[in-house]
Amino acid sequence: MNLMSLITDNITEILIKIVKFTQTRQKILIQNIINVQNPGFVPKELEVNEFSDVLNNAIDEHVRNQRLVLRDTENIKFGASGSIELNPVIDEHGIKLLEENRDEYIERQINKLWENSLNQKLAAELLRQKQGTIPIDR
Repeated sequence: MNLMSLITDNITEILIKIVKFTQTRQKILIQNIINVQNPGFVPKELEVNEFSDVLNNAIDEHVRNQRLVLRDTENIKFGASGSIELNPVIDEHGIKLLEENRDEYIERQINKLWENSLNQKLAAELLRQKQGTIPIDR
């Protein structure tokens, strides 16, 4: 299902962006675990703080001026019809941890997955309450 077709207001749009961000991040984090044994593998991550800042700024603008302004950043681009392009970056800390302690690296990736899953479930539940039940892409 195209989540963007559900947009009816600014809050719904923010929640959909969070769901899409967390879905993309989940795929990246799973790949970070799956590929741990591959020689030369470089872990990636989405810019979580950058995304958070974009949303905080958009919400501030919405509160002040009753309009939602989502500004592009180096790694996050907003397109026509509510689309979002997310560019993964190299996880420098992940590279170092993978080299030093593979078990700690995997535990860190699992913890990120748990945190990401919680964010995704929260945004999806708020969407369900606002819009009715929606399926989540997996």
